[in-house]
Amino acid sequence: MNSPTPIFRIFDEEKAREFYLSFLGFKVDWEHRFEEELPLYMQISFGACLLHLSENYGDCCPGAAVRIEVSDIEALHASLTAKQYKYARPGIEETPWNTREVRVGDPFGNRIVFYESM
Repeated sequence: MNSPTPIFRIFDEEKAREFYLSFLGFKVDWEHRFEEELPLYMQISFGACLLHLSENYGDCCPGAAVRIEVSDIEALHASLTAKQYKYARPGIEETPWNTREVRVGDPFGNRIVFYESM
């Protein structure tokens, strides 16, 4: 088996782009719509990390969560806080399970935990 690709439900393309591309630093790999005015489905990536974002009703439910391992949590945290994103100013948390974590929520109720093992 290979790595899974999580799908997050989104409701507003502009807000999704602001959060995932401008704030988190992902890039768009591809986009798909069956017709121009139909819901968007797209793949975004940051290095080897792939996520799918979907406006399609049946693809997934809002409120999902994913954990993404990173190799330098300090650098990620510094990058995110430097952007002064209006809706999130995450901190770094040390957990009892020996990780350091940066938690962010997207505008649609989905949660992303970036973590590094201690």
